[in-house]
Amino acid sequence: MNVQITCLDVLVKRVRAARAGREAVALAYLGNVVDVWERFAADAAATGENLIDLASDQTSLHNPYNGGFYPTGLTLAESNALMAADPAAFKAAVQASLRRQVTAINALVTRGSRFWDYGNSFLLEAFRAGADIALPAARAGDAVTETNVTFKYPSYVEEFMGDIFSMGFGPFRWVCTSGRAEDLAATDSIASEVLKGLLTCEGDGEVRGQLKDNILWIDAAQENHLVVGSQARILYADAAGRAAIAGAINAAVKSGRLHGPVVLSRDHHDVSGTDSPFRETSNVCDGSKFTADMAVQNCIGDAVRGATWVALHNGGGTGWGKAINGGFGLVLDGTDDAAAKARLMLFWDVNNGVARRAWAGNDKAERAIKRAAAAFEAGAEGALPIVPTLPVRSDAAGVEALIADSLALQFPESA
Repeated sequence: MNVQITCLDVLVKRVRAARAGREAVALAYLGNVVDVWERFAADAAATGENLIDLASDQTSLHNPYNGGFYPTGLTLAESNALMAADPAAFKAAVQASLRRQVTAINALVTRGSRFWDYGNSFLLEAFRAGADIALPAARAGDAVTETNVTFKYPSYVEEFMGDIFSMGFGPFRWVCTSGRAEDLAATDSIASEVLKGLLTCEGDGEVRGQLKDNILWIDAAQENHLVVGSQARILYADAAGRAAIAGAINAAVKSGRLHGPVVLSRDHHDVSGTDSPFRETSNVCDGSKFTADMAVQNCIGDAVRGATWVALHNGGGTGWGKAINGGFGLVLDGTDDAAAKARLMLFWDVNNGVARRAWAGNDKAERAIKRAAAAFEAGAEGALPIVPTLPVRSDAAGVEALIADSLALQFPESA
């Protein structure tokens, strides 16, 4: 943050000045976010000028009543005391604050703000609190419940990340076990070289865009001082990129360019790693987003293809019972065995999710999985065999006509 502010009037004034001067600045308000929402909504109502173009929320509402969310109107000490002494009263205060926050968000959205949920169960907990956050049921007379609710606002996976995941791009990680900063710098250089090589022969415009963004990211990683603790890095890559980077890093371990093994992993928040209907799989629109098949298949598939270790567990950013996560670690020790395992495992780890998203009807995922199959058929270096099951698409009018014809044949007296 460039500036810390403790007064809401000062915050509004500073934001207005930054907008007018087209200034790029990060402002941090030290206080309760509900007060911020309400102050900007009140300012927009009074002045006719909405200062908020884009807005989201990443409050830890996967744990709303044990410190993940603090209600407005109480100090931190007062909230902690109430949380311990009277949990029911604390819950009521949290839910009242959520209702107020949503009212302010709705007011700003009507004035042109664009809002999305950043994924830590804000929409779900606001719905549970009775906030005006849900659209009416699809069928008149049906009750809106957690299993059929359509929120007024999208999650950020629905709005942005889902299409990136569907293309096969997601957060790929590695850790230099030597602990040496020079090894991390070398892996940055290796990853950049790999991505630039892929870019030179990539014809798909959307894939080229992803590659360019991540080349920019990795080339600037050193100057931005991103390391906290382990000598680790993360970037977004697809199956081809991950396999190529892994192969190049393993070769660098083998040659002695790197001073120790490198461990590969990824975020659970990725193409295939998590089933979570309110976040990672919120844009899987075939009705299967409430199942945990993908994460389980991902974990077991990684295990049999050579992962050094795997993990399958519940919870995460959306809370217990709201997500199943499958993860892995793979040690690159410079051996041919490690190279073969990385090639096999990373192909599955990504394309398992791309195939799932393609089957659910995502156009970008269907193009991506067809590209993976075509690469093998064309004999591309490093490509592996894949025969995806693709959806057979139909239009709603055609389905309705077919049903009507079938009913007419079965019940001709009512036709």
